[in-house]
Amino acid sequence: MKRMTRNDMAARLARDIPDGAIVNLGIGLPTLVANFLPADREILLHSENGVLGMGPAPAQGEEDPDLINAGKQPVTLLPGGAYFHHADSFAMMRGGHLDICVLGAFQVSEKGDLANWHTGAPDAIPAVGGAMDLAIGARQVFVMMEHQARSGESKIVAQCSYPLTGVGCVSRIYTDLAVIDVTDGGLVVREMVEGLSFEELQKITGVPLRLQPPSDQETA
Repeated sequence: MKRMTRNDMAARLARDIPDGAIVNLGIGLPTLVANFLPADREILLHSENGVLGMGPAPAQGEEDPDLINAGKQPVTLLPGGAYFHHADSFAMMRGGHLDICVLGAFQVSEKGDLANWHTGAPDAIPAVGGAMDLAIGARQVFVMMEHQARSGESKIVAQCSYPLTGVGCVSRIYTDLAVIDVTDGGLVVREMVEGLSFEELQKITGVPLRLQPPSDQETA
């Protein structure tokens, strides 16, 4: 079965970020989105540790150890970018000033509940960080994750079995197999990878899906 690479997923998600948006990229997979933002759009990237106006990852050897994102990864700063106290950063998050937040996830429920901070494993770090603030503060929450866990189970579930980060907060899910909208009428498949049938996607997802009308559907 053909799957998108992590870079493919990031590039696909980046296409949906509109001009003028203020966007937070969560730790892990979402940070890759910064490398694929369309050059003709002005998009401000926010990091919860107190940065606004981040650019793509620096070239090897050009990293600045004092310029990092919330995941402690080296980043660049675009002209006009700014640093500020993390308390001000959280005020931006909680105050509804972010248009989009992109988060990774362990599970997303069919109702848009998000579980992305703790699996219950004995060696897991039980710290949610700013994920809860982002999940409830951003106007839209996009989730970027593999469609299935390493065990083969779907990460899109009827009900999350892991501790929740936010309830009904997810707007859209980007996986290595499909782009899926969370709507009041259920999960709607907008796109699928080339060669994957809706029946195959439905079988491995395990929760009811609806297919967007062909005239409105794209191929990832």
